[in-house]
Amino acid sequence: MTVPRGYFDRTPQFELGLSENPFPPLPSVLAALNDVMANANRYPEFLPDRLPRVIARRIGAHPDQIIVGSGATGVAMQTLQAVFGASVFRGTEESRGERSRMVFAAPTFDGYPIMASIVGVDAVAVPLDSAGRQNLSAMAAAVDDRTGVVVVCRPHNPTGTLIGAAEFEAFLRAIPEDVVVILDEAYVEFVRTQDTLDTLGMIRKHPNLLILRTFSKAFGLAGLRIGYAFGAPTLTSRIRRWQLPFGVNSTAVAAVTASYAAEHELHLRVARITAEREHLRNALQQRGIRVPRSHANFLYLSGHGIAGALEQAGIVVKSYPDGSARIAVGDPAASRAVLRALASA
Repeated sequence: MTVPRGYFDRTPQFELGLSENPFPPLPSVLAALNDVMANANRYPEFLPDRLPRVIARRIGAHPDQIIVGSGATGVAMQTLQAVFGASVFRGTEESRGERSRMVFAAPTFDGYPIMASIVGVDAVAVPLDSAGRQNLSAMAAAVDDRTGVVVVCRPHNPTGTLIGAAEFEAFLRAIPEDVVVILDEAYVEFVRTQDTLDTLGMIRKHPNLLILRTFSKAFGLAGLRIGYAFGAPTLTSRIRRWQLPFGVNSTAVAAVTASYAAEHELHLRVARITAEREHLRNALQQRGIRVPRSHANFLYLSGHGIAGALEQAGIVVKSYPDGSARIAVGDPAASRAVLRALASA
């Protein structure tokens, strides 16, 4: 397909490549942020104390179980530093043999292979199964005595598929206790209540499990970079040692507190996004495009040439080597543009 002259100079019609929330922060959250910005000349807490307490009260955990950072990616990076730090920073072949491998599905969230490269460990990418789901048995089989971290996304990024509770519990039992399992729940707010996991109960049984979440997606605070994780105190204390001083911005406590207080409005927004997701998925399937059932705020459009057709129409997507694309959902105008772009694809 020939790219028209001047295509890359055009302003994209829609940015759907980052799985962003199409709505701005809720009005009450914006008001809280405006109040905080009056003191933007002041530093935030040297090490975060208030934000972990706010989150702990919300999820029913102890503050010592909470780690906060610059988005879920920042917390994930702290975790890799905690797990692999000793071997990476000593830099010897002998030390690298201790823990030097990280296992995740392929494809997955782009951040994981990037962070593995930054930390200097081997990325072991396990292909999805034929249904676009993470192959947990194959991932467990890929774990060896050099593996330090295994990452499971629920819902999976980029397909939006959801592994079952019993399946995940069996997976945890198959993983050695000295290997950290990151359960990435970046999109958990889009999962139906009946499909959510008893994560605190799982942590009590599996102290090597770390739950990773963010305020970037459902809460619409991607630009503020607020993420957190929770796990057993024995694990979180290791990770907290890598906390960057002044690393959590001063808007975080106000934004999170206001977001929690506006729970009803948040649920309404999530309902709008998921309703649009189902509308668009049904329309795409009627056109013969394969789209797995998604439990997130995006859809995975499987097929050669999909990404190219959308990009040709000025729609920014997350593209994959086989031509498939992941697109954020929620904006009806964007949905109409996607359908127009793929009408003759």
